[in-house]
Amino acid sequence: MEPFAVGLISLVLIVLLIWAGCYVGITLSLVSFLGVWFIKSDPVIAVRMMTLSVTDTIKHVDYASIPTFVMMGLIVGKSGFGSDIYQVANEVFRRLRGGLGVATVAANAAFAAVTGSSIAAAAVFAQVSVPEMIRYEYSKRFAVGVVAGSSVLGMIIPPSVMMIIYAFVAEQSVGDMFIAGIVPGLLLAAAFIGAIMVMTKVAPRFVGPGALRTRAKPARPMAFGEMARRISPIVALIAIVLGGIYTGFFTASEAGATGALTAFLLALIKRRYGWAAFKETLIDTGHITANLLFLIIAASMYSRMLGIAGLPFLLSQWLGEINLGFAGLMTVYVVLLLFLGTIIDTGSIILVCVPLFLSTIENMGLNLVWFGLVTVIGAEIGLLTPPFGLSCFVIKTAINRADIGLNDIFLGALPFAAVMLGVLIVLIAFPQLSLVLL
Repeated sequence: MEPFAVGLISLVLIVLLIWAGCYVGITLSLVSFLGVWFIKSDPVIAVRMMTLSVTDTIKHVDYASIPTFVMMGLIVGKSGFGSDIYQVANEVFRRLRGGLGVATVAANAAFAAVTGSSIAAAAVFAQVSVPEMIRYEYSKRFAVGVVAGSSVLGMIIPPSVMMIIYAFVAEQSVGDMFIAGIVPGLLLAAAFIGAIMVMTKVAPRFVGPGALRTRAKPARPMAFGEMARRISPIVALIAIVLGGIYTGFFTASEAGATGALTAFLLALIKRRYGWAAFKETLIDTGHITANLLFLIIAASMYSRMLGIAGLPFLLSQWLGEINLGFAGLMTVYVVLLLFLGTIIDTGSIILVCVPLFLSTIENMGLNLVWFGLVTVIGAEIGLLTPPFGLSCFVIKTAINRADIGLNDIFLGALPFAAVMLGVLIVLIAFPQLSLVLL
């Protein structure tokens, strides 16, 4: 069978298997093995390719950043710091119309800067923010929509697990990816806040009557000292991790280890973290890390198989011949990301799409760090869209309310998905926004 035909069939087979529920790592490794076998007509060569993929990939020192950042995020999530951030943001924005929605976005942005997980943010703020907004007569759809929309900041504002995965697939610096993600992440958070302010004026029924009025001063307003005490752990973690990377004092791996240790010590000082929680954190860190490393190894196998099939080169050649240009290429790429986002998760999209387009992007002289941010944001829109919509499913499970269905969560998240698409278009049109800090 012709290598090009094998490459095309492998792409279709990967999507079908993932859609059918097969684990992504198993799918990529199985299809890669079969692909090389068919191309070379020798299973021994396929086995050797898989072996080399494992040894060449896993020995990279930067992989040490995965368990450390995962552990830091888990400690922060289990220590109740998310609730503290929300309470402070709630106090700061209570005078605004739609203030609870704005507070949710602001708290999610801060939470994202130390967890790197959209799923963790969705789970935490579904329990903290949604009941509070419903109590103040915000509409249920708006309440769950704000949480779903702002939860995606966890994968965009660094540190981000998806950025780490992209960095390894595209052979880019994890530190550069983190630094480049700061401005786009803050831009998206600001866009969400702006959208909430607009919705209170143009769609009052959607946001609910409670969002149209400011809240009265509480009987015991939070003093500045108390606010500072509540947010100081998060501020310290952000300063240590991102500040260390930005100044060059830490590598990404060292920053993750330092951040995990700092989060652990702060949780102990706050007396919110015991032996049982630490044991659970270690087990969860092991599970998540093993899962991510297996995905990356499988992606390495997949990339090698595509290289043997010559598919990236042929795709690049074909795109050059039809002369799509920059705008046409990015339109095709974004549409592909949005389509795949409806059926598979963000990590899978990165592992499937990036190896195909890397050579094309490089041949056009485009920056691969910028391309990574476009990829992550485009793929993250899928967290808010049916039928996959992982963040929406997490929120449904976390709130456990019979009066709020998945349909309500998806409809509530729809305006925020549209805002994400708008920000993505801006970042494509103005790449310097992603690279200004590099």
